[in-house]
Amino acid sequence: MAFPQNFLDELIARSDIVDVVGSYVQLQRKGSNLFGLCPFHSEKTGSFSVSPDKQIYYCFGCKKGGGAVNFIMEEEHLSFPDAVRFLAKRAGMEVPEEEGDREAGRKRQRLLDLNRDAAKFYYQLLQQPEGQAVRSYLERRQISRGTAVKFGMGASPDAWDVLLTAMTKRGYTKSELLEAGLAVQNKNGGLYDKFRSRLMLPVIDTRGDVVAFGSRVLDKSEPKYMNSSETPVYSKRRVLYGLNLAKKSKRPNIILCEGNLDIVTLHQAGFDNAVASMGTALTVEQTRLLSRFTGEVVLCYDNDNAGKIATERALQILNNSEFSVKVLQLPRRLVNGEYVKQDADDFIKLQGPDAFERLLSGSENGVEFRMAQVAGKHDLGSDEGRIAYCGEISDLLAGLSSAVEREIYTARAAEAAKITPEAMKLEVQRAFGQRLAREKRAQLRRDLNPAAQLQPRERTLRYENVRSARAEEGILRLLLLDESLFPSQPPLAAEQFSSSLLGRAFAALWQAKTDGRTVSMASLAATFSPEEMSHLTAICQQPESARNGKQALADYIRIVQTEAAKRTGGTQTDPLLAATEKYKDKKGTGGKQHG
Repeated sequence: MAFPQNFLDELIARSDIVDVVGSYVQLQRKGSNLFGLCPFHSEKTGSFSVSPDKQIYYCFGCKKGGGAVNFIMEEEHLSFPDAVRFLAKRAGMEVPEEEGDREAGRKRQRLLDLNRDAAKFYYQLLQQPEGQAVRSYLERRQISRGTAVKFGMGASPDAWDVLLTAMTKRGYTKSELLEAGLAVQNKNGGLYDKFRSRLMLPVIDTRGDVVAFGSRVLDKSEPKYMNSSETPVYSKRRVLYGLNLAKKSKRPNIILCEGNLDIVTLHQAGFDNAVASMGTALTVEQTRLLSRFTGEVVLCYDNDNAGKIATERALQILNNSEFSVKVLQLPRRLVNGEYVKQDADDFIKLQGPDAFERLLSGSENGVEFRMAQVAGKHDLGSDEGRIAYCGEISDLLAGLSSAVEREIYTARAAEAAKITPEAMKLEVQRAFGQRLAREKRAQLRRDLNPAAQLQPRERTLRYENVRSARAEEGILRLLLLDESLFPSQPPLAAEQFSSSLLGRAFAALWQAKTDGRTVSMASLAATFSPEEMSHLTAICQQPESARNGKQALADYIRIVQTEAAKRTGGTQTDPLLAATEKYKDKKGTGGKQHG
């Protein structure tokens, strides 16, 4: 929506970037800026910078940047209008809404209210005679009433439209039930309840909103598990079941499992730090969510082939992250002369919490797990198997950044292969050297193409004229660095900029100056997309001195004018004011706000 510019200016002034980012990221001062671990990608060394003076953030690793609004958009996965509302609520400001945007906000809240009321409905049914089958199932699963209440469990009856009827009586429309994923439409247009004759498990996010539902059948029918589909208020990539409870745990880590009922059993057994992904492999978005609450993750997937694959994928995502990662491998159990898989739920019930605690205490780190996986693929009793093992394990160990880790695990690999540590060390050194050589060649290719280094990361923002664009960047930096450098009249028009993005940014800054508003990068969030803001913020990170600012600005302007004349085939002309006029027409609206 188009928020009034004076409202946005006041909101940005009240939302200090250090306070906003500091509520998510632990920051340490280094010179004039503050640094921490980036919340948007995995890293061990903090490359995430916050500038109190410029009121912007920038990550030198993933290249994301912007002001307070951009940070909330990225971190909370919100649109621009919703991020503004989020910050306004934080700052105690009333948001001036337009009718269309009030309707959008109302629609989102209606879906959340519907989910909450549906969860209450299922919960109440569990206590009534219609919930007897689910109560019996919970007893068989040894899930106590207290645990069921803690997780807000409910029952969906063996009927076609019980929820549909109840919710429409409460005033919700059929289209809302469809959009929330609580009803399904058949090919004849009729609606019926999606969840029937199931144990219901509401999915609650870290803010306390019911965003979706998981469920399980009471017998052996299929599908055994059924979860909500994606909706405007739910994305399975960004939610972890049980995290609303696990975030309060006093334990030093978070256990990541596969199934919702594994989480229920673990919490009941005292492991209140367990969470599960919602029917998907671990995602980058989920690791960002976890990073708010812990620095250590314990992977506890099923001990079948699918579980091992899921563990390997999770380790790849968590590799070189700030997390300390461990793997808890559940032993197989003997049933009728055969070893079969067991999950956390099985293990707790058969072996007890103490046995699980011992496994948890002795869980392997990620390297040990991956080494065991490699060893399991080769016959270490044969020469061919040992040679193949040494080749694969040396590649794995060469990827470790710590020389100490490489030495320790190289010795263990030598012992497993029954060769001398010296021979294994030579293999790892060879693989490490090959890895460094590949990285060096890649860096050399980048160094030999300096023009590519000057280009924006986003292909859609690439420069057609690098010489002009570099001067255009310099103009923006100088004007942001020292407002006194603004000439009395605009020296350039946006059309003279070779980069449309940089021309628009120049016009927006000039309009802010003309209106007497604060000239800052953070104030541009309403007009530019997150990708554009990240690039504009990256420009601000580049060195620029204001000592000879007037002369530098004049030089930059001359380059832009010269290159513009080349493009048009004409000569340099008087400055054009058209670029800023379009912003004057929208004075008080913040320009073309995205959302």
